[in-house]
Amino acid sequence: MPVWHLRDYHDDDLDQAIQIWDQSRLIGEDPVFPVSEVMAAARAGQPAVVATVGDELVGMAVAQAHGKRGWILLIALASRWRERGIGSALLGDLERRLRALGVRHISALLPAGAAGTKALENSGYRLRDDLTYYEKFEPAGAAKVDVLATLGGRMLPQGLWDAMAGMEREKQVVERRVVLPLTEPELADRYGVVPPKAIILFGPPGTGKTSFAQAVASRLDWPFVEIFPSRLAADTGEGLAAALRETFAELAELDSVLLFIDEVEEIAAVRSGKAVDPGHGVTNELLKLIPVFRERDARLLVCATNSVRSLDPAFLRPGRFDYVIPIGPPDPAARRAIWSRYLGDAAATVDLDRLVEASELFTPADIGFAARKGAQAAFEREVTRREGRPATTEDYLDAIADTRPTLTPQAIEEFTEDIETYSRL
Repeated sequence: MPVWHLRDYHDDDLDQAIQIWDQSRLIGEDPVFPVSEVMAAARAGQPAVVATVGDELVGMAVAQAHGKRGWILLIALASRWRERGIGSALLGDLERRLRALGVRHISALLPAGAAGTKALENSGYRLRDDLTYYEKFEPAGAAKVDVLATLGGRMLPQGLWDAMAGMEREKQVVERRVVLPLTEPELADRYGVVPPKAIILFGPPGTGKTSFAQAVASRLDWPFVEIFPSRLAADTGEGLAAALRETFAELAELDSVLLFIDEVEEIAAVRSGKAVDPGHGVTNELLKLIPVFRERDARLLVCATNSVRSLDPAFLRPGRFDYVIPIGPPDPAARRAIWSRYLGDAAATVDLDRLVEASELFTPADIGFAARKGAQAAFEREVTRREGRPATTEDYLDAIADTRPTLTPQAIEEFTEDIETYSRL
């Protein structure tokens, strides 16, 4: 008969350990400690021992110490190696390890008839039939709800990424550089691609930088937390640097997060070099916080600015931000897509080409305003005249004429220069 031996659990044992766990489960059994929790304890250095025959894993036992009490998390045996004393030997080795950690009270919580029950009985454990077991399953992240509420964060609805009409050039860049490495981390690691931890979005006002940040959070299914520099100190009653430090400390309690800072130039503008400059300490504080933020997985810092040229050079230095991405005004194809989204069914009855041409300097926000204004004109006409005509091309052209575009030729020229100077894709 082959001789079995006991040894420490190694990370390389994971695949065989899961196979043994599967063999040990009763049909329909719902274990108290799921395999993910058991393996996490083993990898974290909690008492874990395996039985082997040659290179084959034939048994495994894992425990967890909490002060003077220890819990048996798992006793699993390969099907054809039961009734040979291996379970009792594994249990005895666990007890020795737990005693070395100061444990004096060892408990086990197993479904009736589960693998390991006979080993427990043979090792002197007393069955307690005077207890009633209760449990409650909290959804993932539920324990972090209070932290998220304190930060003013929220989970955004699914589908925001697909709902972003137009802006295909920008979407492709953000998709390839930011979203895919974060949603496919194992594949990225195989190719040596490091998922980004921090990016800057820059461009003229109203081009959709905030919408992009929210869409990425929606796509990742991560909490979205936005910091408003102008309100941060007032909300906390502290100086801005201290308020930033406290906010970043609270963020560390979240399992994942997309942190968005709009108009980041308010706290990361070019420093004057004077010690009395009040913004000097704030910028320094943010520069110190970003590397710490980057150390954790499932984190993405998105900073947006209307004036990338006003940011402190140290803030833009590689190593703090992985990408500096321009988010520009919509081109004709993007304007057509944005108009179509706002017009809905009316898009089939109006001259989209004329609307696209007339709204050349419009941002997505400008187009949305003009679309609502044109629809309002048709609505008021129906209410006052009862003509029953839907909004027409002329309604929307009039609305465009009455809307002052956010962009100017000078702003477009400066943005083009900034792309050449600051973009890092």
